[in-house]
Amino acid sequence: MATLDVYNVNREKISQVEVADAVFAADVKEHLFYDVIRMQLNRRRAGTASTRTRSEVAGGGKKPWKQKGTGRARSGTSRSPIWRGGGTVFGPKPRTYDIKVPKKVRRAAMCSALTLKVRQEKLLVLDAIDMPAIKTAAFVAVLEKLKAGNALIIADADHNLMLSSRNVPHVKVLPPEGLNLHDVLKYDELFITQTSLKSIERSLAA
Repeated sequence: MATLDVYNVNREKISQVEVADAVFAADVKEHLFYDVIRMQLNRRRAGTASTRTRSEVAGGGKKPWKQKGTGRARSGTSRSPIWRGGGTVFGPKPRTYDIKVPKKVRRAAMCSALTLKVRQEKLLVLDAIDMPAIKTAAFVAVLEKLKAGNALIIADADHNLMLSSRNVPHVKVLPPEGLNLHDVLKYDELFITQTSLKSIERSLAA
């Protein structure tokens, strides 16, 4: 099994932890990233755009003028798509943009991303991040000690930590259940607490 160094919030090495090779020392398959991220971003789309067809536009029940004798082109309704105020032809309708990606592919992509962070030395394991009170300044002080810039932090759901970090730019805090490929690749650095590391390892190595 591979080993990773464990640091405290002062970025001082205090121990080491063994991790599963299948998760943190896997084969990097970057070609899987595209489909998984496309799936994630598509799921964020509401798909609620909608236009009205000629049958849905109000009015237009009466024939505008008689069929013959006026010298004008025949017309049956003022809600025809060629009229101003008429219906829309081939306009968007509510739909889902969801695409399906096999679970094995999603898991392999995440393991590849985590392995890539380890190889680039952009993944740091922390013993813990304690936030006794909701204080943004205290959280920023921790980031300064960790020398964290554009960073994703994976830590067990902590109310104080989540609220202290939400207004800090370029930093995102997620519980281990919220770990996702898009954020792992989006942020330069990845910080994971020891307890969250084991939780991630269990879910991906299963």
